[in-house]
Amino acid sequence: MAKGLRASTKKANRSKLRSKVFEPVEDARTERLSAKLLEIASRPRPKADEDVRMEEGDKVQSKQQDEVPESKTRTMMSEEDMGIENNASTSTARPSSGPRVQKKRRFKAKSTAAFPVYSKGKRIGARRSSPILTFAIGFFPHKPFLPGRSQHHPGEIETIREPPFNKVIFMVVDALRSDFVYSNESGFLFTQSLIRSGAALPFTAHATSPTITMPRVKAITTGSIPSFLDVILNFAESDTSSSLATQDTWPAQLRAKPGGKLVMYGDDTWLKLFPDMFSRSDGTSSFFVSDFTEVDHNVTRHVPFELNQKDWNGMFMHYLGLDHIGHKSGPRSPHMVPKHREMDGIVQEIYEALESRDHLHSTLLVLCGDHGMNDAGNHGGSAPGETSPALVFVSPKLREISSGKTCPPSNPEDEFQYYSVVEQSDVAPTLAGLLGFPIPMNNLGVFIPELLRFWPDDQKISMMNQNAAQVLRIVKAAYGDAAFDDSLYGQKCARPSSDIEQLLCQWREVSISQEKENLERMTKFLRSAQSIMSSAASNYDVSKLEFGIAIALMAAVVALLALWTTAVTTNPSTAWAGVVTVAYGAMMFASSYVEEEHHFWYWIGSGWLGWLHIKLFWKEIKLQSWRIWTVPLLFATNRIVRRWNQTGQKHAGEPDISKTFFSTHSLSLWTLVIITFIDLVRRLTWYGLPGVDRRPTFLVTLGLCLSAFGFKVGFTIADAPELLAGIPSYLWAPMGEVPLVTQARTVFAGIALSVLYSLYRRFYRTTGGYLLWNHEWPLHDLLTLLLVTQSRVTNIPLFLISYIQLHVLSSLNLDSAEITVTSAIFQYASFFAFGGSNAISSIDLSNAYNGVSEYNVVAVGILTFIGNWAGPIWWVSATNILLLEASRREKRSVLEKHATLLTAFTASSLVFVMLACTMLRTHLFIWTVFSPKYLYSMAWSIGQHLMINMGFGRLLYRLGSPDG
Repeated sequence: MAKGLRASTKKANRSKLRSKVFEPVEDARTERLSAKLLEIASRPRPKADEDVRMEEGDKVQSKQQDEVPESKTRTMMSEEDMGIENNASTSTARPSSGPRVQKKRRFKAKSTAAFPVYSKGKRIGARRSSPILTFAIGFFPHKPFLPGRSQHHPGEIETIREPPFNKVIFMVVDALRSDFVYSNESGFLFTQSLIRSGAALPFTAHATSPTITMPRVKAITTGSIPSFLDVILNFAESDTSSSLATQDTWPAQLRAKPGGKLVMYGDDTWLKLFPDMFSRSDGTSSFFVSDFTEVDHNVTRHVPFELNQKDWNGMFMHYLGLDHIGHKSGPRSPHMVPKHREMDGIVQEIYEALESRDHLHSTLLVLCGDHGMNDAGNHGGSAPGETSPALVFVSPKLREISSGKTCPPSNPEDEFQYYSVVEQSDVAPTLAGLLGFPIPMNNLGVFIPELLRFWPDDQKISMMNQNAAQVLRIVKAAYGDAAFDDSLYGQKCARPSSDIEQLLCQWREVSISQEKENLERMTKFLRSAQSIMSSAASNYDVSKLEFGIAIALMAAVVALLALWTTAVTTNPSTAWAGVVTVAYGAMMFASSYVEEEHHFWYWIGSGWLGWLHIKLFWKEIKLQSWRIWTVPLLFATNRIVRRWNQTGQKHAGEPDISKTFFSTHSLSLWTLVIITFIDLVRRLTWYGLPGVDRRPTFLVTLGLCLSAFGFKVGFTIADAPELLAGIPSYLWAPMGEVPLVTQARTVFAGIALSVLYSLYRRFYRTTGGYLLWNHEWPLHDLLTLLLVTQSRVTNIPLFLISYIQLHVLSSLNLDSAEITVTSAIFQYASFFAFGGSNAISSIDLSNAYNGVSEYNVVAVGILTFIGNWAGPIWWVSATNILLLEASRREKRSVLEKHATLLTAFTASSLVFVMLACTMLRTHLFIWTVFSPKYLYSMAWSIGQHLMINMGFGRLLYRLGSPDG
């Protein structure tokens, strides 16, 4: 009774407030705003220059608003939300209805990608993929750096004599692994003779992961450790945010010297990192990996001219051909040693100029690799071959300090550890000393001891003291000046409890040591500081990591709840999906399992097929059906697929079908390729052009497939001609005469026109009707032709095997849950079977420029994704065929169940990957294993799941359904 009375009283009070307070205030406010709007509308339109000034004023005002203290900002926003005006005499809450003019607010852009969730056949909501991007922002931040440019301190120059060199020729040979220069199989014979004579000092330069060009060039030129975010920026040729224009680098210091002028030829990564730095330049793209020769000739043709010029003090060259050969056919390619000899010839030409020309007498030639390559010819990870590039200092002056070394060495310490091992960042302080400019401000490198022999002992100490003082500033900036307080020495050195305290003690020893001991202790301090600062955890934004995990977990929970409301939860296949999800999530916390993830999917695939066989056996044994033997056929094809491409880290270079077998059995390869194309002609003739007679359909289809086949042959001629060995040249030579860009565009145009015609017949079919597809859908076969065009020629037969597997699965009459589990397993397994892995080095760029004459970030990005995810994309379309068959059997749509179960797995697996990256962010392999895995998880979640499974797959299903 009392409760009801209180409720009635509150209701009456609210009614009085609305009639006596809120409505009059709101009416008055509306009148004022209306009058204001009419006044603004009656004003004359401002001129263009006034518009510009207004925009600038808005920007300034916006900036000032951004700088308002947080507490004041909250108050202002609260007032705006409540509709309170500053001149109101009474503060009142805004009524629930009525007109409202709201100020425009600045919000951060949000991603529109979402995880769709379904319940009872309806889309109930979506979780935005912003947690994916938010987590990435917190996990891959730009590393901070000290601003400004380093200067010589008073007295430093006077204590050190004139530097031995005044010019440098910096020659980078991309992917120049140490054994390419120093081993018995090397083609660098002239360079080896210089090492033996003492005119060259050899080293192995350790390159930290990620072993990709942009971060490696940053490490070499700044002496610092680059951000892992540069891995992403490395693939965006149009990116300019990674520029080093505002950072202190030794090329900038060299150019700042009196009369300094730089020239550069080769990889345009340098032009992107150093805008407006070079007086003369000619850049080449690093991603046209099919080019072995022209990309290097474009650099070499400038060498004679520049060697005659006297106006520069720094010449930079970056050769790409050797790296391209590695990507195409590995370090044992027959093209590799000839490329060694070509590069060695450039070294010889430059060295002879150093000896014979007076203006080059004090010029230093530096020959180095930015990274190495693994046994598969790729790079990006932390395999010994990837992290061991060569580094050679070359000059006739070096004979003053070196009597020569044995080359090739008889017993290297390790397979790729030749001579002394230094860090790539050591190049920066070493060149600073040899050329007489200040060490870059953010340098963590150490002067290479062998090159200190140019100076007497007392000046050696001065050189190292400059290096130590500069690195000490970096350490203090990171840990604070208090960490190196003199009063703490005795207290902390008695029993150091951390690496930074141990470093403090080493600095104390440097400060009090005698001159003879000082050089050794200073080197020890520098190496320790380098190790600590290089391995220090990145500046993670933990709040963003936690927020990303929380939102992703909410998405996974919503998907699981939606799954619970459907009948699919009672299906045994759902239990299989749960087992797969939990096992996959647990695997993400072990670096070895992440590297060898393909084994997990192969094993899970075998187990799943075994379950299907047992289920089918008990169902069909009484009927003595032939279908009992279909699952063993899947086992057989899966076994072949597993051996197609060796991937992962441990067995990347082991024998396989794609690289090992086909390289010596090219006739077998092309026989399978031709059979695949013949099968496509048959399918497209039967279903490709609905409503057209078979004969013209056959002619059109034959022409389209012959165009695609000709393109793949022409691409192989330029890309891997060894795969055509043993086949008469008159059969394939004509296909290499037409430009590849033209051929690719012809194929793409033919596929596009065929797709448009199929869609036209789908929506505008003639009377009597046209069933879009019964068993084979024409769009699926056209998609297959596109994926074949975007795949390596050695992977084309995999599509023939996939068709066999699809026919077998179609005969099993799987339900929707079984189709979903099968789809997920086959999507992931096919990704690895086509040669993918969780390493950056396995990204295949060979088909990224098909039909592209100039770099276009959208076109290249799409082609790269299609080329690397060709297998999973094919299985999305194949899954659509199975789902349509199931919907006809069950007389209802099964798409929502499929989407919900697949979304639950994707969201849950993403949460596990996020948790692993967060909990193991101080792990030794965080940047070599877990960080690349998160990048791949982003591609799987946003690219494959949202765009392909939920977007493209849903479109295919709607087009194929009778009422679509």
